[in-house]
Amino acid sequence: MAETHVLFVEDDDVIREATTLALERDGFVVTAMPDGLSGLESFRADRPDIALLDVMVPGMDGVSLCRRIRDESTVPVIMLSARADSIDVVLGLEAGADDYVTKPFDGSVLVARIRAVLRRFGHAGGPQNGAAGGDEGPAGERGVLNFGDLQVDTEGMEVHKAGAAVALTPTEMRLLLEFSSAPGTVLSRDRLLERVWDYDWGGDTRVVDVHVQRLRTKIGQDRIETVRGFGYKLKA
Repeated sequence: MAETHVLFVEDDDVIREATTLALERDGFVVTAMPDGLSGLESFRADRPDIALLDVMVPGMDGVSLCRRIRDESTVPVIMLSARADSIDVVLGLEAGADDYVTKPFDGSVLVARIRAVLRRFGHAGGPQNGAAGGDEGPAGERGVLNFGDLQVDTEGMEVHKAGAAVALTPTEMRLLLEFSSAPGTVLSRDRLLERVWDYDWGGDTRVVDVHVQRLRTKIGQDRIETVRGFGYKLKA
């Protein structure tokens, strides 16, 4: 099995060195950079499997770096933030991050979150979590589901809106697959955290809310309905 290459961008020398050692002990190959500009250069040169970006780094902050990475790649990104209630968390998710971890963090927790992200990205090329990958959808064609002008190909992992291709990140695709597997059914945030983010522990529902909003901007604001106090549902 190929080794997993992690790009880690952190300006604190102690945290950078300690975290690098912890990740390497768990079998990861780590490239650690002290600022955003060197992190972007390393990303472009090495094409890592996952990026860990501290929000507050010099040269180019982590949110801006995440946005630049997302412009070029769908590689998974985890943001590191010093405060769980910081607006930086939401900004990072809006910039395209897939998850975040609050500092200070336990090394085992960070590794677990990395592995959770990698698991779902490793399976992003096929139907997941009960999505109707091999069944006949509303269009009567295997693996193709139609919801108004929205077409979801659960086998080819392609989405079209009014005939135009829609580019989704793997996390957004998994989220849409979860919705499209149960159109008209209200899905709670906790269920989405478990099924899409692979959390078997409590997670921050802001991750769900921001990703739903990002998905709405791509497939249509009215396609996913908020059911206040319960969750979200895909309009059939």
